[in-house]
Formats: sequence, structure tokens, C-alpha cells
Amino acid sequence: MREMSEQREKERCIKERCTAIVLAAGSGKRMGTSVKKQYLLLNGKPVLYYALKAFEDSERIQRIILVTGDGEERYCKEEIVETYGFQKVSAIVTGGRERYHSVWNGLNAISKREGCERDSESYIFIHDGARPFVDQATIERAYQEVRKSKACVAGVPTKDTVKIVDTNGFVAETPERKYVWQIQTPQVFEKQLVWEAYARLIEWERTGKLTMQVTDDAMVVESVMGHPVKLVMGSYENIKLTTPEDLETGEVFVRRLCKNI
Repeated sequence: MREMSEQREKERCIKERCTAIVLAAGSGKRMGTSVKKQYLLLNGKPVLYYALKAFEDSERIQRIILVTGDGEERYCKEEIVETYGFQKVSAIVTGGRERYHSVWNGLNAISKREGCERDSESYIFIHDGARPFVDQATIERAYQEVRKSKACVAGVPTKDTVKIVDTNGFVAETPERKYVWQIQTPQVFEKQLVWEAYARLIEWERTGKLTMQVTDDAMVVESVMGHPVKLVMGSYENIKLTTPEDLETGEVFVRRLCKNI
């Protein structure tokens, strides 16, 4: 009975194919370094290495699409993917001007594969390459939730009081803290849902109808498709490395991680 159950689980995982789109095309201007933040070293390895490794190690993820900056494809292939032996990275594609352009390019990399395989892409995990500390528990929680809700994002309840201000900088509202979450990645969606959302978004842009500033994938699915997005618990260590202070914090996290391995 146990062997039959394990076989059914394997068959279901094959049918429910999961792809991670890892975004590493950002310029990282706020980091203030000549090297882009995703290539800065943490404990001797690039920041991007840790993000890729999390999905490489996940039993839920079948393949990874890496989206990188224009002209950086060869570097990523030779110095990161091949150097560290990532087997699940099936494509390295060039990003776009904005984050949502990069996501669209990643989605297109999936759709250009063989038809039967394209149809089997069930869930898409979209993750920032500058978040090196995503853990297996977060990936698993997101996987379990997306199967029910079709759209979910990782996040954590804010620890601080948040103020909404008006255009003059005065406090307009103080939301209850229990309703305020800091949003992270991965942001995970049923494939057809996120594909249709981005296809419409790009069409709006092409026809001059795009009026909103797109900041994350959940916003696209919420606004374009009107589909609710569920929050799942991420991790307070799943920070995005944006400033030099974040890099110092990351050094502490990675040293602790290495001690526990």
C-alpha cells in the first residue's frame, strides 16, 4: 500500500509540473556597488547562487527559468549555473526594462517548449534572485496553498506600526497591524491564470491603456484578473538584499546557515 501511495504521489507531481522563474535582471542601484547585487558574494558564493539552490533542492520544482540582464547570459551560464552544477536551470533568458517585462519573458520561455509539456505546466513560482534565504518550508507552504487558491504569495506580518500618509506627508490612516503584511517572494500562481494576467497587462501597455505602476506579480493577478490572492507565511529571514545594510545582515544569516549544514 505504501509503495502504491508513493507511486501515486510521484505521478501527481509529474502532472502538476512546477517551474520557478528566478529574476536576476535588476540593476541594484541602491546597493551602491559596481557589481550588481545578485552577483555580490556571500560567504564566497554569489547571492544568486543561494536563490537558485533553494529551488534546485526543492522536490516540488521540476525546472528553473533564470531571467538575467542583457549581456549577462553567458556569465550566468558559465560562472553560476555550470560552476555550481545546477541541473534544473533549463533556460537563461534576457530580462526587460521593468520587472513585469522580465516576468513576461520568463513566461514566454516556458511557452516556447513543446506543446504537451507546455500544457503540463501547472504552477509558476516567481522569485527575486536577490532573496537568497527562501527556505524549503516556505516553498512547500506556497505549493500546498496554490493548489487550493490558484494564487498565493509569501509574506510576514509586519512588526512595526504602519502609517498611511497623504500627499503632504501628514498621517491619513493607521491600519490595524494585524492586517498589514510585508510581501515577499516566491509569488505562486496556476500557470494559465498568471499567463493570461500578464498577456493582458502587456496588451494594455501596447495600446496605451496601462495606468497603474506594477510592483509585484500579485498586483497583476489581482488588478487584471480580479482574482483573490492568498497570503502564506514566509520567513523574517527571507529578506531582499537592496542596500549595504541588507548585505551585512545577509552575511550573518549565511554564516548561521553554514553552521547548521
